[in-house]
Amino acid sequence: MHGIPKGLVFAIYYPILAAIGVPANLAVIVILSRGRCGLSRCITYYLVSMAVTDLLLMITAVILNRIAGIYFPFSFLSLTPVCSFCVSLIYAIIDSSAWLTVAFTFDRFVAICCQKLKLKYCTKETAVRVIGTVSMLSCLKNSFLYFIYEPLYIINNVPFFCGITSTFYTSLVWAAFDWIHCILTPCLPFILILLLNALTVRHILVASRGRRRLRGHSSEIQSDPEMEKRKKSIVLLFAISGSFILLYLLFFITILYVRIADVTYFSGSNLTESTFILEEVGYMLQFLSSCINPFIYAGTQSKFREELKYGVKYPLSVIVKLVKS
Repeated sequence: MHGIPKGLVFAIYYPILAAIGVPANLAVIVILSRGRCGLSRCITYYLVSMAVTDLLLMITAVILNRIAGIYFPFSFLSLTPVCSFCVSLIYAIIDSSAWLTVAFTFDRFVAICCQKLKLKYCTKETAVRVIGTVSMLSCLKNSFLYFIYEPLYIINNVPFFCGITSTFYTSLVWAAFDWIHCILTPCLPFILILLLNALTVRHILVASRGRRRLRGHSSEIQSDPEMEKRKKSIVLLFAISGSFILLYLLFFITILYVRIADVTYFSGSNLTESTFILEEVGYMLQFLSSCINPFIYAGTQSKFREELKYGVKYPLSVIVKLVKS
């Protein structure tokens, strides 16, 4: 960002991100909810819930927080109580998004590697319970963040903006909460997704070698229907979890750097330019991950592409008919 005003980069980047992310996630919610993409109800529930959290993150973090903060710095959203609530809500949505990705990864791990457990665990009822639990716990955990902020400015007895209170850095209770908050998101989800994918890859490689040995005795040359059946699910799993790992990597590194180097969170002039850039680019990539999944579905699922094409063509055909009539 050297030579380019940072404010200009943010002012361009976030509106573009919102313009892509909001309609893309809305399209995913509508298309997957129709249940015509050839995916199981269990997978569909997880993907729709992930799309909902991504859409909420686009609305709260990108539009109401970043874009509103850039273009309307002294709006209603800048009032300290509103600002504190919005920040708590944003972190709750980020937690939900991360842990729903873990839940989806674990569900696919069970489906691929644990055939006995698959029938009991990989059901729509389990998916609903897991999604509800993740959402509830994320909101409960991040509700405490509301109390760590204080006004940065008081203008005519009206508090504006959110600054982290000094007691946050001196209180042992807040220090413990901060470490728990850091471990639960993003450290633990990041590690779990890496671990589950590694175990899934190992199982696939072992199973593939075993099936090739068994089928090597057969003189018939034909495709393996079992492996073909799993292929799309595996590609979807690795694409979603892989994009999460790549786009959350810098955010993960930033969290570790803040703890190891004992750097305070963003507080205006207390943050060096290099640390500010590291932190903000981490957030930019994190928010980008919320509009990547729709493109993954379009790239890996042929039926999703067909539904998307139909969704685009249908209103156009209606307009053409109206014009002709």
